[in-house]
Amino acid sequence: MMNTIELKKLFKEHFGYDEGARIFFAPGRVNLIGEHTDYNGGYVFPAALTFGTWAAAAPRKDGTYRLASANFPVTASLTTAEEITFRKEDDWANYPKGVLNELLLLADEKEIYTGADILFYGNIPNGAGLSSSASIELVTGLALSRLTGQDIEMLELVKLGQRAENRFVGVNCGIMDQFAVGMGKEGHAMMLKCDTLDFEYVPVKIDGYKLVITNTNKRRGLADSKYNERRSECEEGLSILQQKLPQAVNLGDVSLEQWEQVKDSIENDVIRRRVEHVITEDDRVLSATKSLQENDLEEFGRKMKQSHESLRDLYEVTGFELDTLFEEASKVEGCIGTRMTGAGFGGCNVSLVKDEAIEAFKEQVAKNYTEKTNLVPDFYVCEIGDGAKEII
Repeated sequence: MMNTIELKKLFKEHFGYDEGARIFFAPGRVNLIGEHTDYNGGYVFPAALTFGTWAAAAPRKDGTYRLASANFPVTASLTTAEEITFRKEDDWANYPKGVLNELLLLADEKEIYTGADILFYGNIPNGAGLSSSASIELVTGLALSRLTGQDIEMLELVKLGQRAENRFVGVNCGIMDQFAVGMGKEGHAMMLKCDTLDFEYVPVKIDGYKLVITNTNKRRGLADSKYNERRSECEEGLSILQQKLPQAVNLGDVSLEQWEQVKDSIENDVIRRRVEHVITEDDRVLSATKSLQENDLEEFGRKMKQSHESLRDLYEVTGFELDTLFEEASKVEGCIGTRMTGAGFGGCNVSLVKDEAIEAFKEQVAKNYTEKTNLVPDFYVCEIGDGAKEII
């Protein structure tokens, strides 16, 4: 956790002053169940975490934006007068640049954007699949809009963050990450239908258990992964199903019962398996959420495991490291649920572990995982926190 005094001190070291600097925070997120359903208009069940990205930000009057990070050496400087473009060498700074670009497109009076100095600090493991990019986007959107005196609603900032990632960074992500980061609520997960943005806060009452996130420490670049390939496979499957189910706008509209009746219309085995994952995963989100509301943690845990198996066998986004973590976590007595979380191809696994089993879980999983992969995992015992906010 970064406190505001330390952050302002770092801000002063970078920019030479700290007068007028305000502090903003946006969390990372973990998705408890419902993977690769978001861009298919389906259901997800994410929660905001208590770690994330902080931004110390102060306004300028000369139209210049200076972006710096306490985590990375790369800095960026740009002005509202110039065209804001994606540059690979700007690395992490492309996310705030994309958000500024979207804010300018949204603004009726562009002259309110007079510049800012922003120092970012994050404690989300980079590339772990816990939404460090969405966290940067939301903290930037909140900081820049508040510095200009605008009270843009959080849901609008959520949509804006997704547009920045889609249009500026070039990752065709769904809205789940930005939604969870912006709209999180302490002690609750969100059951969200991604096309309509209808959602419900669900208390996560797991007394006697903790959520444990395990990082494979196998880096994965989302934009470079097979994410966009999976998305196009789903679109192909949908177009075939729409011949039988013309009312289906996306795969999230197709029920399990309908799928059983029409699945043979998809002849391509790969496309059929991709679609089957999405439709069965949607059904799992609904039943897992019900289990949690009924305090049936064992059933919730079983649904988590089924989710991983579907992501492994049908959607093929897990890989050796995530599957090894899943297998080793599943063997530990006291771990009642475990699955990959995030886009896959590396990143993290999330497990539901009995309090008294946590130390044994870490020890046993780390030993066996390292023996099989030569990688050393990191463990994070998590609390569910609030969404993006200014820290006063």
